Amino acid sequence: MPILTLAAKDLRLLLRDPRSAVILLLTPLLLILVLGLALGEGFGEKPDDRLRISVVNLDRGLPGKVPFPEKPWSEVVIDDLSATQDIRLEIIRDRGEAERLVAKNRRPAIIVFEEDFSDRMHRCSFLTGAEAVNPFGRDGVRLSQLGATLLTDRTQPVSASIIEQVTQVTLLRVVIPWMIGKAFARVGDEKFMELVANRLNGVKPIPPELLAELDPVVQKLLTALTNDAEFKVLVLKEFSDTKGSSFIEAGKDAAVIAKRTPEFQRAVHKSFQKRAILERLGKEIAFGEVLTPAVQKQVGPTVKRGVGDLFSSYNFEATRWSDLVKSETREGIAANRVEYKDSSGSGVLNRGALRYQILVPSYTVMFAFFLVLSVGWLFVAERKHGTLVRLRAAPLTRGQILLGKLLPCLAVSLLQGVFLLAAGRLIFGMTWGSRPELLLPLVGSTSFAAVGLAILVASVARTETQVAVYGTLLVLVLGGVSGSLMPRDLMPEQMKAVSLVTPHAWALDAYNQLLATPTPDVSAVLTACAALCTFGAAFTALAWWRMDLE
Repeated sequence: MPILTLAAKDLRLLLRDPRSAVILLLTPLLLILVLGLALGEGFGEKPDDRLRISVVNLDRGLPGKVPFPEKPWSEVVIDDLSATQDIRLEIIRDRGEAERLVAKNRRPAIIVFEEDFSDRMHRCSFLTGAEAVNPFGRDGVRLSQLGATLLTDRTQPVSASIIEQVTQVTLLRVVIPWMIGKAFARVGDEKFMELVANRLNGVKPIPPELLAELDPVVQKLLTALTNDAEFKVLVLKEFSDTKGSSFIEAGKDAAVIAKRTPEFQRAVHKSFQKRAILERLGKEIAFGEVLTPAVQKQVGPTVKRGVGDLFSSYNFEATRWSDLVKSETREGIAANRVEYKDSSGSGVLNRGALRYQILVPSYTVMFAFFLVLSVGWLFVAERKHGTLVRLRAAPLTRGQILLGKLLPCLAVSLLQGVFLLAAGRLIFGMTWGSRPELLLPLVGSTSFAAVGLAILVASVARTETQVAVYGTLLVLVLGGVSGSLMPRDLMPEQMKAVSLVTPHAWALDAYNQLLATPTPDVSAVLTACAALCTFGAAFTALAWWRMDLE
């Protein structure tokens, strides 16, 4: 067929042009290589304004079941960290990997919960004891006392300090309620009151001023006692039982006491006003003698309730920060936890790095449209040698001539797309995603759009200079607008929407679904392919209308 003959001739011309091989194959590979080596680990990752806290959890937990906590203490701390919206928690499973990340300056600081972290946290206490742990020091929580280590990179002191301060605040929120709760549980209990009584037993003499303050209580006791009927009977009986005393005499004595009770009370009252008397009394009495075991049982719980009432804005019996300060409870957010994955690649080329999942498709798409240069130069050469004029004299329609020009360009573009994706896998270790079969229709539709644009530019340009200017400017502008020169995730949402006027943006979104998403949206990929085919058809129709064979 004449169309195939014409296509074969143009294909030979394209393949013989060394400029095409350099522009379409070698240049994108070199750019991918240079950028892959130059760009850091974070390139290709979705933007995240949250502070990343990296954690290694080696904690064995507690040996037995306890009322609180129901999980290892390290998990309690991790829950508290992940409950903060602005923190992204990265869990690293291996200490050696953590040390390597810090040594290579890829993490400013990493928290390590050692194997005995839960045991040490559980023993933190304000109370005196052989096994009690005091976690506090001049600068806050002493990590070594808790069985925690902070690996830091000395070349990133500011970032490391921020992570350390966040760790300090979190540990304070966890350990302080636990220690206060344990201490407050002892306030007013039997051992506490016994300790108070023993201390007061050593307080001698009692100052006269303190004894004087007991006068009103003593007066009330005397009044109540002398007015009590049973007490009067007991007095009469005591007098009657006295040796040598008759019942009549006992009655007279009891009547005298009952009659002279006010005078007796006034005498007692005056005694409490005499400092010399109180000093003599104070030498024989200790405070602790008043706190008998029965009194201790009554006073202890009251003391505890009194302390609670005095600080009613807090719940000292709590074991969690939110309960202590009586605020809203925040649970750990699973979405704020991520497992560490090494996205930096390996070897000199950083093979398998996440960045190649972005770089390879980006430059595959952009350089697919650099076909405008090769096709434009081909058309200019044919005009210069009069080939197009002779084609006009041949028994071929404008559409057949256009199709004969389009097919070899499409073959070259398909070859370029397959070559770059294969090179990305073999050289740079990129993956083809979970649906690699969808890459072929995507490469095909992208090539069709690129070839349509190339034919359109070739139909307009008349000289090699025009081809170079029009083609390069158009490809670079479209590449910049679409996100080929930078990750589309870094673009503002409004710019993302505007960029969809370019075929590049549709192709990049489809590649992102296939290469950077674990479960790609097939409908989005097919929609992008349809949009690319529409661009290609529109460009080809314009080229057919605009083509001048003179």
